[in-house]
Amino acid sequence: MSSQAPIFEETVQDYLAQVAQIDLAGIAEPLAITVEQGAALIPFLGKTYRVSSSGIIDPTGLDPIHALRVVLCKYLIRCPDPVPADGEDWVSYKDFRDAAPFVNGFVNNSERAIARNFTGRLESLREAAGRLGAVPPPLQLSYQFTALIQALPRIPLLLLFNDEDEDFPAQCTLLFQRRAEKYLDMECLAIIGWLLADFLTRAAGLGERTVM
Repeated sequence: MSSQAPIFEETVQDYLAQVAQIDLAGIAEPLAITVEQGAALIPFLGKTYRVSSSGIIDPTGLDPIHALRVVLCKYLIRCPDPVPADGEDWVSYKDFRDAAPFVNGFVNNSERAIARNFTGRLESLREAAGRLGAVPPPLQLSYQFTALIQALPRIPLLLLFNDEDEDFPAQCTLLFQRRAEKYLDMECLAIIGWLLADFLTRAAGLGERTVM
C-alpha cells in the first residue's frame, strides 16, 4: 500500500478515476504504449509501470512515488488528438510557452543537480545513464558526454554534459523535443527533469531521492 500523504493520495485517485474513463486500447498507438488486461504498460526511464483504474505499480509490484504516479496518469489523460508529427526540434525547458513559473525549479532540481552530483564523475554519469537505457544521440555535438534518454515513449530527453575544467564548473543541459508540450503540461515536464536527476544520482549510488 502507498504511504503517501492523504492529499497526495486523493490527487492520484482523482487521476485514476479519469484513467478509468479512457479507452486505453484507443490511445495505445498514439502514446506508443502496450495495453494488457485493462492496464496500460508505460515505460519510464528504463522501467515499465502498470497503470489501471485500480492503481499504479512498478516492476516489483510496489507503488511508485507520488510525482511519478502523477506523470504516468497525465501521460494517459492528456493524449493529444491529433498526434504531433515526429520532429527533431530540440528546445530547452525555458523555451516552452508556459514554462516561466517552473523554470527556476527545473534548472535547480535537474540541470544543476546533475552538474553538481557528477562533477569529476564523467564515467559514473555515463554508466548511470546507460542503466536508464540511454543511447548515443543521432547528432554530432561538442560536449564531453551526450545521451538520448527516453523518459516516456513519446518524450525523449537530450542530455548534454561538460565536466569542470580550470576555467568553468561542470554544466548540464537537458533538451526536449518541441512536441513534448502536447503530451504533458509544464509542471509534469519539470517533474520529469527532476526525476531524471534523481534516477541518475541513485543509479550511480551518489545520493538519496529528493523528489516525492
